[in-house]
Amino acid sequence: QVQLVESGGDLVQPGGSLRLSCVASGNIYSIYTMAWYRQAPGKQRELVALITPGGSTNYADFVKGRFTISRYNTKTTYLQMNSLKPEDTAVYYCKASRSGGFEYWGQGTQVTVSS
Repeated sequence: QVQLVESGGDLVQPGGSLRLSCVASGNIYSIYTMAWYRQAPGKQRELVALITPGGSTNYADFVKGRFTISRYNTKTTYLQMNSLKPEDTAVYYCKASRSGGFEYWGQGTQVTVSS
């Protein structure tokens, strides 16, 4: 079993920056792919960025050049968000997944971009 806890969400002005953290506990290993998703009110949850066990990254087009996903160690994953826009406002979720259908989600952290 894996537990994920996100933190770092806040109210920030347009153009500002935030760093989200996802800390895992339980049986988490480096074989997990870690990802950040977001869900805005009235919209479906969407993939923001992911990082594979080998360190490869993939980003949604709407965050390329602004957000960076990184892995500090097996248990900690970050999402550095720069040049934030009002449309980035959403609840941001961390997900851990691996082959065999194993998938775990955190409870989410609110990011609000507003002046």
